[in-house]
Amino acid sequence: MSAMDIHEILKYLPHRYPFLLVDKVIAYETGKSIVALKNVTINEPFFSGHFPHHPVMPGVLIVEALAQAAAILTLRTKGSVSSDDSVYYFVGIDGVRFKKPVMAGDQLILKVEIERQIKGVWKYTARAEVDDKLITEAKLMCTARNV
Repeated sequence: MSAMDIHEILKYLPHRYPFLLVDKVIAYETGKSIVALKNVTINEPFFSGHFPHHPVMPGVLIVEALAQAAAILTLRTKGSVSSDDSVYYFVGIDGVRFKKPVMAGDQLILKVEIERQIKGVWKYTARAEVDDKLITEAKLMCTARNV
């Protein structure tokens, strides 16, 4: 198991502010799993509208953070990095459940495991946690496509 800082993450993800949702990779095992984190601060641009009186991270962004962690794991597994000629897309999201809201000040722990890969489509089991409590779970399917 190894870790990655933000400089290495930027090699794998094309996302940049305000849409980069992985701050650090705590551990990964190539071909198997990744544990990453997103520090959720009050300075996030989405908090000004979701909701000003009760800042909650939108659920779709939690799922996106899980997908970004999955993309890092997949590209690392394939031995490649982000490029201008391909994009890693969602092809399916199943069984998404939101158990608790994510608030400003939370540290979102993103846990993704590869279930299988068939013909360029990768399927993952993903979960997000805060303080060791399940926040969100989902089955994700993604693939890389040339642009």
